[in-house]
Order: sequence, then C-alpha cells, then structure tokens
Amino acid sequence: MINSAQVVDIVKNYDKKNINIGVLGSHSALEVMDGGIDEGIKNVCICQKGRETPYLRFKRLSNTVIVLNRFIDIINPDSQTKLRDLNVLMVAHRAFSVYIGYDNIENKFYIPIFGNRYLLRAEERTAPKNQYYLLNKAKIKHPQLKKPDDISGPSIVKVQEAKRKLERAFFFVNSYNDYLEKTEIKIKSGLISRTDLETAIIEEYIIGTYFNFNYFYSPIKKDLEFLGIERRLQTDLNDFTTSLTAKQQLELNIELQNIEIGHTPASIRESMLGKVFDMGDKFVNAVKKEYPPGIIGPFSLQSIITKDLDIFVYDVSFRVPGNPILSTTSPYTKYYYGTTFGVGRRIAMEIKDAISNDRIKEIVT
Repeated sequence: MINSAQVVDIVKNYDKKNINIGVLGSHSALEVMDGGIDEGIKNVCICQKGRETPYLRFKRLSNTVIVLNRFIDIINPDSQTKLRDLNVLMVAHRAFSVYIGYDNIENKFYIPIFGNRYLLRAEERTAPKNQYYLLNKAKIKHPQLKKPDDISGPSIVKVQEAKRKLERAFFFVNSYNDYLEKTEIKIKSGLISRTDLETAIIEEYIIGTYFNFNYFYSPIKKDLEFLGIERRLQTDLNDFTTSLTAKQQLELNIELQNIEIGHTPASIRESMLGKVFDMGDKFVNAVKKEYPPGIIGPFSLQSIITKDLDIFVYDVSFRVPGNPILSTTSPYTKYYYGTTFGVGRRIAMEIKDAISNDRIKEIVT
C-alpha cells in the first residue's frame, strides 16, 4: 500500500509554482476544472479515446488534455511519469474509483491525490469498514438492512448493473415473492447478473423527501463547511411519475429503471440547518478515528427527511459528488464567502491555500 511518506516525497519534488489539478475526463471533471481555472490553477484532463470531445470543446478549462486508449492506462509507468512531470495533484470522483479500481489507487497510483485515497473504498457497501459501519460509529440514522426472505414491506434493492459498472440498478419490492419475481426478470433481461445479486444491498424504503447534503472538510482550517443541496433527476422515474396519472402508470405497467441523469437545486428550511451541521460534524469525527487522517475535502450525505423531521442517510460519497448545479444555485457558499460557487472551486481554494502556506502534505494522500 502506498504510504503517506511516499506521497510526501513525491510532493517535495514538485514545482509548487506550477501545480496542476488532474482529473479523469468523466463524471464531474468539468466542475473540477472550472474551479481550478477560477482560482488560477492549471488543469490536466486525462481522457479515454472516444470520450474526449467535451474536454476539447470547452477550451477554457483544459490546459492539457491527455488521451489514453483506456482510462486504466493511467496506471502505466509512462503515464504516471508524465503526470508527476506536470506536478499533478489528482482529484478523485466516482468514475476515477470505478475505472481505476481501489486496489490500483491504493497500491499502484504514485500520484498525490487530493483527499484520502484509502477512504474511497468505504463507499462500497461490501467493504469491511463501509459507509454503514461509519454511519453507525457516528450514530447517524440510515435505512435498516434486510435479507431477501426478511422483506415484508416496501424495500429498495441496490445491485451493480451488469454492463455499466459505473451505475447501480435500484428497484423496489414489497415482499419476498416480489423480490424473486423481479430479480429473475432483470437477470433474464441482462440488466443485472446473478453473481452481483449475491452482494446486493436491500434496505427498508423510507418515505420522505430526498436531499443530498454536500460538505467540505478543510484540514487547513480544521473546519467543516456546508456547501449546499442538490437532488437527482432519474430516467424513467421523474417525468414518468409527474406527467402521467396513477391510473395511467398502472395501465402501462412499465418496470422503471432509476438511472441518475441530472441534478436540480434545493434548499432546506433554516430551522433544520442545526441538524445538518451536527450530522456532518459527527460523521467527520467518526471517519477521522477509523480512516486516519480522516476526510479531506468534499463529501456528501445523501439523505431522506421524514414527516417527523428525522434525517436518514441512505448513501455516502467520499469524493467529488456529481453535482455541478451547486456552482450556480447554492446560497450557502455565499453565506461563507460572499459569492456562490461549487465543489470544484472550493477544492482549488484549498489547494491554493495549502501551496501558499507550504501545507500541501496535509491535503493529499
């Protein structure tokens, strides 16, 4: 496993006046690069051949574009040497975790990563000290887990898609028989595999309103900031349920597939902000004990708020969440800084601060 001393040695050889933010050309790369440019830091975008178009067309953002045959080729020694020569600090997002893989990130990727590289794996519910473990340590409510034969009411099944490893297939069931019937249909259609179903997570379905709470923990300031809220737009689900009556939906009898395709902004009533900050503080403190040095930079607690105003966290992101909508719609960053911006710029601000104060080693692993 790559250790902190090795990362510090790499950073020592960097030209601090020519630091580049590195990001894989997928997921939230545009948001990350836009933030870097706003703070006067150059960007390196690493693309997979055939998927480079957006990063070439938005010319303002990419100072350097590296096109590889496959994303995984970033692990090759020549690629890593090129990144170190460009003084790259890599920013992780979901696509980085999926395409490069946790073993490679932890053991073979000798590029300083902004954030805690060892914490990325905890996002997977099959990891030993996973997000449920950390939520329990932080004493934060989350939906109760179920076994298939325990399903006796509305539940949600979360399983890896068979073909698109970046996506999780979510579907709802009401009983064990309903579970058996729907999983067989999805396996036969090729949406999921029987092997992946063995490691699927089944949670009780919580009725409430969805809020994705986005935070930023600064090791430089030793302070937690609440950056804002967004909600997800999902194919099939959002406009299907709003454009058709319940009667029409039943008549069509379509099996919906909840694939995240976009984002929409949200705010929360002011009296709830105390709970939002308290939840973030408890989570930061719990993670620091379990995954030293703890959270560095952005994370998201994707939550449901019930009619009793209880908050249940159903998913955790330990890296840049895919939410560019914050950059133009979050009033909460304005309350701190007098201007509205997103996660990408907040990362660049932290990097800039660390460079100025010779504290880069505190923000990378």
